[in-house]
Amino acid sequence: MADMIRAEGLVKHYKDVVALAGLDLSVPEGTVLALLGPNGAGKTTAVRCLATLLVPDGGSATVAGVDVVADPRGVRRRIGLSGQYAAVDEYLTGYENLTMVGRLYGMPKKRSQERARELLDRFDLVDAGDRPSKTYSGGMRRRLDLAGALVAAPPVLILDEPTTGLDVRARQQMWEVIRELVGSGTTLLLTTQYLEEADRLADDIVVIDQGRAIARGTADELKAQTGGERVEVVVAQAGDVETVRRLLGVHALGDVQVDDRSVGAAVRDGTAALRRLLDDLDTEGVRVLDVGLRRPTLDDVFLSLTGHDADTTTTGDDAEVPA
Repeated sequence: MADMIRAEGLVKHYKDVVALAGLDLSVPEGTVLALLGPNGAGKTTAVRCLATLLVPDGGSATVAGVDVVADPRGVRRRIGLSGQYAAVDEYLTGYENLTMVGRLYGMPKKRSQERARELLDRFDLVDAGDRPSKTYSGGMRRRLDLAGALVAAPPVLILDEPTTGLDVRARQQMWEVIRELVGSGTTLLLTTQYLEEADRLADDIVVIDQGRAIARGTADELKAQTGGERVEVVVAQAGDVETVRRLLGVHALGDVQVDDRSVGAAVRDGTAALRRLLDDLDTEGVRVLDVGLRRPTLDDVFLSLTGHDADTTTTGDDAEVPA
């Protein structure tokens, strides 16, 4: 399967700050790659280089077989891009925004109008299509922005943190839209700060830190590097802590951590381990105030891979001037 996106040794500097330090990426045709990392890791810089909004200082990259430096116009004809902030004209209606994009792509007037109506329907914006987009909610504006990226039906779609700032319901709606796109065969590069989002949407995940890819794998593979899921128990009586430590130790993959009356450990097959632990605690007569099974977070992944928390990462993304 041919790579629709490929970057080799991509480098970008902002004065004395290294934003990309030799980034390697590959996205096979018809698949979804999530670029996972916190603010400042270099994700947006990578997107801008691939979308020809920035010229890399070193390395090489192709999109749909076209070199991003040698033929930037050719790349732009083959991609749809949705940035972190919805790029819509708030004084135009949703319909007008989409027809304008079609005309900018060189579509005939009639076809651009037809395409606008098709996309308004696909993104559940028909009822709002003739209202100024400044009246839209944040989730609606994001859907309109994504629709605009699809006007020309590009073979490659690049989404830079498409759900950042959305509430839970709007994020779920956006995930559904993205899943539909993926099902139609679109090749997608997705940047995100959320491991859960990458888990739900991506075939493969690249973790980026200080402008480099530090790990690649499925969500389950990355979680396994953190020790998998984690069971946490809070007991009513401090005297029961040692009992819980002993019982949880049977299921733990590593050390059992104790903090006052809270006991926790990484476990394999979390649901089954939690069920057995609760049975054991009941048998021992231990009264539990709280118990839970926690999935690894981006911070957990970063701490495991790099030795530091995700929010301590800073590169040139923090210094960028929005394009």
